[in-house]
Amino acid sequence: MTAPVNPNPPEPAGHEREPVNPASLEHDGAITEFSASDCSRTNLVVRGISASSGELQRVNLSASTLDAGRFTDLEFRDCDLANLRSIRTTLTRVRIRGGRLTGMVLLESALYDVTFEGCRIDLSSFADSKLVRVRFQDCLLTGTSLMNSKCESVTFEDCRMTEADFRGAKMKDCQIRRCDLIGIEGTAGLRGVAMEWADIVEMAPVWAAALGLVVIDTE
Repeated sequence: MTAPVNPNPPEPAGHEREPVNPASLEHDGAITEFSASDCSRTNLVVRGISASSGELQRVNLSASTLDAGRFTDLEFRDCDLANLRSIRTTLTRVRIRGGRLTGMVLLESALYDVTFEGCRIDLSSFADSKLVRVRFQDCLLTGTSLMNSKCESVTFEDCRMTEADFRGAKMKDCQIRRCDLIGIEGTAGLRGVAMEWADIVEMAPVWAAALGLVVIDTE
């Protein structure tokens, strides 16, 4: 096994970013070298948008639908993306710091060089998606689904992953460090993942439950 490769950060904009309002986004539109802050556009429905070289701070896009989008070199800070839904979307060199992503759905999508830091991503789904060089650090992933996902160089560090779903997942060069895995589904989907010995021992009840092991009372 090879150690995971860290995600590449978003590339800096070549020019000064222009302010935009998410309400102005249209189907199959394109925006680049932009910024957005302290604004809200919930329940937005936009298909096929391309967004690159952007910075979003405290933007509320909750309950929006952004199918078939392409998002490149973006930075999100303390944004509300709860219940956002996106199918067949590509994220490349995206960093998401803080904010609420509860119930977010990224189905049949591709994530390349994406970092999630200090995010609430519980009850979300990356099912049937491809994740390459993705890092989850200090995130809440309770009840999140990675069902049938293909993960390469993905790192989970200091995350709460109770009741997460790994059924059918494929892992290559992935690591899990200091994470709570109690109650996960699809333990076999973690095959090949690297973990520290202390974590393996601490999660003994998880492995025992998955294998149907019975504890012998020695007294």
